[in-house]
Amino acid sequence: MSSKGGRKKASSSSSVHEQLQQLRSLTNSTAVNKTSIIVDASRYIEELKDKVDKMSQETATSSHASTSSQNPLPMVTVETLEKGFLINVFLEKNCPGLLVSILETFEELGLDVLEARVSCEESFKLEAIGGENEGNVECIDAQMVKQAVMQAIRKWGENSHQE
Repeated sequence: MSSKGGRKKASSSSSVHEQLQQLRSLTNSTAVNKTSIIVDASRYIEELKDKVDKMSQETATSSHASTSSQNPLPMVTVETLEKGFLINVFLEKNCPGLLVSILETFEELGLDVLEARVSCEESFKLEAIGGENEGNVECIDAQMVKQAVMQAIRKWGENSHQE
């Protein structure tokens, strides 16, 4: 009976020894005795916890910065119609003064606003149909309109940050 208990103890101690060696390897420990390996492992775990905390804080800070700043990018789509363009602009936040900037851009492009729907309550939404002025000899395409609207939004963002 004592031989069985002795074997069991030997196999469990070799198992513990193997596990300590694995722990030593995982934590890059150079310790030799059991206590030092465990101390090194607990230090390693603390370092990992600190790294996780730091990364969590950085993630929270960057996501807070992007939601509180101008960064949620506007969605701008421009479709070519028979005589003009269908322009859609969407931003996730209210943008005082942005409508004026976009309308000024339409004017610079020589687009008349034929029809428009705007919402500036909690987010900014604009759906407009812009037609080319009769006197406008330049040929405007949808990409030009989109780029001009995006530029107006960027300028507005820069101006609103300075105030």
